[in-house]
Amino acid sequence: MSFNEANAKGVKQPHNDPLVIMLTIEGFNTKRILMDNGSSANIIYLPAFQQLKLDPKRLSSFDSPLVSFSEDRVYSRGIVTLTVTVGTYPMQLTRQLDFLVVDCPSSYNVIIGRPTLNKWKAATSTYCLKVKFPTDNGVGEVKRDQVLARECYQAVLAANENHTWMIEEKEEGKMEALETVELAEGEANKTTKIGMTLSPEMRTRLIQFLKENLDVFAWSYKDMPGIAPEQRRRVFAPERDQAVTDEVTKLLTAGFIREVYYPEWLANVVLVKNANGKWRMCIDFTDLNKAYPKDSFPLPRINQLVDSTAGHKLLMFMDAFSGYN
Repeated sequence: MSFNEANAKGVKQPHNDPLVIMLTIEGFNTKRILMDNGSSANIIYLPAFQQLKLDPKRLSSFDSPLVSFSEDRVYSRGIVTLTVTVGTYPMQLTRQLDFLVVDCPSSYNVIIGRPTLNKWKAATSTYCLKVKFPTDNGVGEVKRDQVLARECYQAVLAANENHTWMIEEKEEGKMEALETVELAEGEANKTTKIGMTLSPEMRTRLIQFLKENLDVFAWSYKDMPGIAPEQRRRVFAPERDQAVTDEVTKLLTAGFIREVYYPEWLANVVLVKNANGKWRMCIDFTDLNKAYPKDSFPLPRINQLVDSTAGHKLLMFMDAFSGYN
C-alpha cells in the first residue's frame, strides 16, 4: 500500500484537517468518525451509542480509566463489541471491534484508535486524508469528509475537547519497600510503615512528625469515640456505584467540588432515577437539617412601628412583600 499525489485529488490544499470518515456500524451508516493514531482505545460516545439503539445489557464492565494528554480522567460506562464494516464491496472488511462507551461531550460520534488500525493492517495519510487497508480482493480505501472534518475541528477548539484517550495502565509488582516504625515505646502494637527510599534527614523528620501526632491514629474501636456504633457504611449496587463515580469524577474535573474532611458529620449520597433512565445523584441533608433548625423569624404584621427611644413613628412599607398576608 502506498500514497501518491493522485490520492490527494479533491482534497483542498493546504490543510491541517483531521481524518474524519464514515463507517457502517451495526448496519447503520455512521458519520463523524475520527481516525486517531494517537488513541490507544476505540471510543463510542454515549449519544451515538443511544442513537444506534444498542441494548445497554451488551455492555461489559471496564475498570481502567481513560487519560487524555491534559491528564483528564474519565471512566467509561463499559465496553461493547460492535460489527463494523469499512470500505465498499468487494474491497471491504467486516470485523468485530471493541469500543469503550464514554459519557462526555464530543463533536465526534466515534474514535477509531490504534487497536482497529492494527487489526485492519491499515495505513493512513493525513495529507491525502485517506485510509487504505488490504482485503482478499485488493486494497480497499476510505476517503475523507473534509467539510465535516473542519466543522468538527472548529467545535473541538471552541469547546476545548479532549479526543485522544489512553488507557491508564496499572503497574504491578512495583510497590516501594516499606519498613515498620514503632511510634510508642514499649507498645509493639502501635506501629506504622514508611518507605525505605527516604533520605536519613527526611526519615527522622517523618518519624518525629508521626510521633507528635500519635493521637490521630486509631488502633482499635475504643480509639474512635466520635463514631456512632449504629453508623453503617452505605453500599450501592454496581450500577449505582458506577453512576456515583461518574458524577463525582465530572464534578472534580469541572472544579465544582473538592475533597474535604469532616470527622463529625457526613451526608449520604442518594440516587434517584430520572425519566430518561439515567441516575441523578443527590445529597441527603436530613441530619444537617436536624442539627441546624430553620430560623422562624416572622415578618411584622403591622405597617407602623414605634421607636421607643427616639419617640418617632417609623413607617414600614410592605411594597417589597406584595402578597404578604
